[in-house]
Amino acid sequence: MHKTLIVTNDFPPRPGGIQAFLHSMALRLDPSQVVVYASTWKRSREGVEATAAFDAEQPFTVVRDRTTMLLPTPRVTKRAVSLLREHGCRSVWFGAAAPLGLMAPALRGAGAERIVATTHGHEAGWAQLPAARTLLRRIGEGTDTLTYLGEYTRSRIAAALTRQAAARMVQLPPGVDEKTFHPGSGGDAVRARLGLTDRPVIVCVSRLVPRKGQDTLIDAMPRVLSAVPEAVLLIVGGGPHRAGLEKRAAFHGLTDAVRFTGPVAWEELPAHYGAGDVFAMPCRTRRGGLDVEGLGIVYLEASATGLPVVAGDSGGAPDAVLDGETGWVVRGGAPQEAADRLVELLRDAELRARMGARGRRWVEERWRWDLLADKLRALL
Repeated sequence: MHKTLIVTNDFPPRPGGIQAFLHSMALRLDPSQVVVYASTWKRSREGVEATAAFDAEQPFTVVRDRTTMLLPTPRVTKRAVSLLREHGCRSVWFGAAAPLGLMAPALRGAGAERIVATTHGHEAGWAQLPAARTLLRRIGEGTDTLTYLGEYTRSRIAAALTRQAAARMVQLPPGVDEKTFHPGSGGDAVRARLGLTDRPVIVCVSRLVPRKGQDTLIDAMPRVLSAVPEAVLLIVGGGPHRAGLEKRAAFHGLTDAVRFTGPVAWEELPAHYGAGDVFAMPCRTRRGGLDVEGLGIVYLEASATGLPVVAGDSGGAPDAVLDGETGWVVRGGAPQEAADRLVELLRDAELRARMGARGRRWVEERWRWDLLADKLRALL
C-alpha cells in the first residue's frame, strides 16, 4: 500500500457509524503508512481535551484542522496538499466523497497517484439534486475509485456519474468485528441489571432520530403484547427524538413495556445487543429520498451477536439482511408488519436460533473487518 493521507470530517472521538468505519479501517492498515487529516470535534475545553487524548493513543499520525467541519476551501485544500508533500503520501482516501472529493485535482497535481473516495448514504441524496449532482460528477471524474455501501447507494450515485466513473466504482461497506460482537457478549448481565431476566426482549440499538423507526416499534408494541404479554422493547441510544418517543410510549400506556437506556459507551454495545432475543429497527426513507439509510451496520452487528433481525426497507438497509434467512425486511412506517414479524420470532425459539446462527455465519463469511481492509489496501 502507498503511504496514504486520509482526509475526513468523520473521525473519533466524534461519535457515529461513519467515524467508527474509518477508524476501524485505519487501525487495520500499516500505521507507518497512514496520516489522518481531520476536523476538530468540539471547540469546548472538554472536546479539545478528549480529542487530544484520543489522538495521542493512535498508532498513526493525526493532524486536526482548527474547524469543526472540513470543507474544500482554498485554505483546507492548501493544508491537505502541504500534508501530502510533508509526509510523502502517494495515495489519498477521502472518508466521505462529498464534498471533500472536490479537492482531488489539487492533490493529484501535488503528486497523489491513487485517490479513493468513499460514499455513504448522503451522496445518494446529492445525486437527486441538480447542483449537487454536478458536483458529484466532478468528484467521480477527479478520483480513481468511488466506493459504495450496497446496491441501493451504487445505483443512485452511478446515475450521476459519467459512464467511466461509474464503471470504476467498488463496493466497500463497513465491517463487523466478529470477535467483539458475538453470542455470549454479556447480555445476561444487562438483562439482570434492568430487571428483564425472565422477559422476551426486542432490542433496538441506534441514534434516536425519526428515520430509524423507533416510533414504529412503539406503535407496534400493543399488537406484540396482545400475543406475547411479557415482551419488552429495549431502546438503546440517545438522540433528539427521545422526548417524543417517551411521550409516544406513555400515550400507549407502555411505560413498563418500553425501556430507554440513553447513550451507551461503545464498549458496552455488544452486551446490549446480547440483551435482546430479537433485534429490530424498521427504518424508513424521509424527505423525498434525501434522508435515507445507507446500509445499517447495526443489523450486521446484531447478526454477529446471533440475533434474528427485523429491518426497514429504507435505502440500503435490505443489503444488510438475507430476507427470510437472517431476518426479515418490512415496510418502514408499517407497525402492523413489524409486529407480525416480531410476534412470529418471539413465539418460536427454534426460528430465532436458526436465523441468528445463519446471520453469524454470513458475517464471518462476508463482513469481517480484515476482509474489507484487504480490499482497501488494494485500492490504495
